[in-house]
Amino acid sequence: MPIDDSAAGDLFEERLGDALHRAGNGFDADRRALAAGGEARGRRSRSRRRIAVTGSVAGLALVGVGGALLVPRTDLGRAPADTGTSKVRTEKHGHVMSAADMIEALEKTLPAGRFSGETGRPGDHPLGPSALVVHDDGHGKAAVSVGVNLVDPASPAAGEGVTCPDRSLTTYDTCGTSTLPDGSRLMIFQGYEYPDRRTDTKYWYAQLLTPTGRQVNVSEWNAAAEKGSPVTRPEPPLSPAGLKRVATAAVWRRAADGLPKPRETSDPTTTWRTPADGKAVLDTLVSLLPEDVTVASRGADDQEYAWVIVDDGEGRSLVQINVQAGMGDVEGQLFGGAETLPDGTKVVTKKAPAEKGGSGASMWTADTIRPDGLRVVVSAFNADRQGAAATRPAPALTMSELRAIATSAKWRSLS
Repeated sequence: MPIDDSAAGDLFEERLGDALHRAGNGFDADRRALAAGGEARGRRSRSRRRIAVTGSVAGLALVGVGGALLVPRTDLGRAPADTGTSKVRTEKHGHVMSAADMIEALEKTLPAGRFSGETGRPGDHPLGPSALVVHDDGHGKAAVSVGVNLVDPASPAAGEGVTCPDRSLTTYDTCGTSTLPDGSRLMIFQGYEYPDRRTDTKYWYAQLLTPTGRQVNVSEWNAAAEKGSPVTRPEPPLSPAGLKRVATAAVWRRAADGLPKPRETSDPTTTWRTPADGKAVLDTLVSLLPEDVTVASRGADDQEYAWVIVDDGEGRSLVQINVQAGMGDVEGQLFGGAETLPDGTKVVTKKAPAEKGGSGASMWTADTIRPDGLRVVVSAFNADRQGAAATRPAPALTMSELRAIATSAKWRSLS
């Protein structure tokens, strides 16, 4: 079986940034998308995500809904050391599966059929073990993938990965969660590769989180590739029951046991930062909105992220915000060439098409970082949810209003 690590990377760096990233992936993220660094954090799709410079989960960032930058953390609320000099050590335990082992295991868990396009990653790969195959059960070819990870099961990031997305922010057909007899939590999501349904490519996945932090994601499409390939069948090959069966296979737990286990050091660069309370972020955001808009809907995650849908009389507009402490380590990446205010705050603004938006969808963003590392990034859309086509020419908030929100002194009281 061919094992093409670079080809596997093309799929998994993006898909794990969209699916496993829903579970945190060992990152402190908020899942709803904001555009950070002008280009790029957040956790995704229940929909909370951090703004990203790149689509790779390998290094520094993940792209979430709307193109947000997700900065990896060594622990929840703990800023990472520079990736080239990190002093976080790892301790391996258990059997490390090879790429061939992962591919073989995936094929054995799937229904009978023909397999092609096999790619995989071994357990000692920086992104963790994974496999991708094109499966044909006689009713059309379909891409099926699996990724395995090891996380802190008590972290909000991990729990959010097995929580269904808010329908006001994510378009999908069905999503359900359950608790298994061993205490594992399982989410099964049935949606679309493109939220605006520009193609008929369906994207279904199962996300499993065990009480010991083993995390498994099984994804499938009704096409031979997630993108750029014609639909070959009405639905992906695995039903929700089939996704559950594959995700709960014992082999993936063994694969997770072979992953490096983080062991923290006394590195002073990993100073603990208390994440901002999500409700406090929401209340502050609402207090800073211009007087000519009304709030039609609102919501917040447990930490750092909040959103509102506002209406200025010309249509609804989604506004979302992330407030992150201890982000000074990424200042160089995200704020090069930024405007610097008298108090030392750096500001970047950007108007760009919404990465996963529909026709005409755009996202305006003001991204800021204070000298103490407090980062506030706020984005507004010309639609009332992520992935939707534009419903108005521009967002309800102007760039100057977004900038005023992001630079407000009120955020200092939350950090």
